[in-house]
Amino acid sequence: MIKIYFYPDDSIEHVLKKSNQDFYSVQTAVREIIEDIKKRGDIALFEYTRKFDGVEINAENIKVSAQEIEDAYKQISPKQLNAVKNAAKNIYEYHLRHGLKDQIESEEGKRTGFLVRPLECAGIYVPGGTAPYPSSVLMCALPAKAAGVKRIVMCSPKIQNPLTLVAANECGVHEIYRVGGAQAVAAMSYGTTCVPKVDIIAGPGNIYVTMAKKEVFGDVKIDMLAGPSEILVIADKDASPALVAADMLSQAEHDKLSRSILVTDNKELAFAVKEELVKQTSLLGRKDIAEYSLKNNGAIIVTKSLRQAVEISDMIAPEHLEIATKNPDELLPFINNAGAVFAGYYTSEPLGDYYAGPSHVLPTGGTAKYFEALNTATFLKRISYIEYDKENIAFAADDIITLAETEGFAAHANAIRKRLGDVK
Repeated sequence: MIKIYFYPDDSIEHVLKKSNQDFYSVQTAVREIIEDIKKRGDIALFEYTRKFDGVEINAENIKVSAQEIEDAYKQISPKQLNAVKNAAKNIYEYHLRHGLKDQIESEEGKRTGFLVRPLECAGIYVPGGTAPYPSSVLMCALPAKAAGVKRIVMCSPKIQNPLTLVAANECGVHEIYRVGGAQAVAAMSYGTTCVPKVDIIAGPGNIYVTMAKKEVFGDVKIDMLAGPSEILVIADKDASPALVAADMLSQAEHDKLSRSILVTDNKELAFAVKEELVKQTSLLGRKDIAEYSLKNNGAIIVTKSLRQAVEISDMIAPEHLEIATKNPDELLPFINNAGAVFAGYYTSEPLGDYYAGPSHVLPTGGTAKYFEALNTATFLKRISYIEYDKENIAFAADDIITLAETEGFAAHANAIRKRLGDVK
């Protein structure tokens, strides 16, 4: 079971290390798949789908039909539909609030700023091999919709869960293709006869999907390279051991590589949470996965103070950071690295996974030090805007010409000189 460390007496160096997957272990296989899709297109796509997913697809059935979507609504309960609609409303309204707008400022004959435009076509990847993930549809498609993306394409393997199709339809996804893996990433990146080329690929996936996104970056935009799920809980003496343990397990059950870490300044809480983890793990359907995750990747760290706990959290830069303290606002100014923050005793991480609004597609493996959550801006681009009148060109001319000639670009310098005319 999970181990307790007393910091700084016990070394926690291994806990601070990034938990990235070994992407390069699958690099050769992924590159071969990508090159094959580029060369043979749909034929290769159909073959890989048969090989890896055990599903026969062709040009006629690769795209989910309108009838299939209509039938999906008949297969779900009113309660499920209501849950999707309510979550979608929260998520969409949240992302609408954060859309960037054109910003151009004027100053005595010159205007500079940027134009904001949505990408034309977004590719959403939704995992589907081991479990259905309608929530991932909501969390990827709705930020794109809020950004104003005109065409949203979704790829997902083995689309068997009707709620996934319903979620896609409720989000305004325009096309759904029953393909997955590195082959789906390649198809969306370069286009085939059946699958359109997109401008961005967003959404979580397994190691093959993530490596494929890494390989195609540059030919297409990607959101991030996400790895195994993580949670770090900072808790004080008044936090509930049962609730802290429950939240740690909400990530531990994801994957054997998931990380669940508690950092607290209270020794009694640390031991109480460990007891709760043992008790609650025994009741889980995914018990073996959770136990392995806690034992091999989890940790409980007892610190001298909550500020010290924050310092450790910042070094780890967790995907999910819960601040289960009486006054979380006191710690917020010192938080610099986290994918998402959940403040207070009752703000459980699954609230962010399904409902509150911000996307649950978050940076992992320490990348929260420089990456941010998937959001509306992910699907937007800024176009620089510059406008100078004659007087301002004349004022700047000497500096521009000097720099251009220093770099050996005479034509650059000449393009400025040509504009001086009667102004200078």
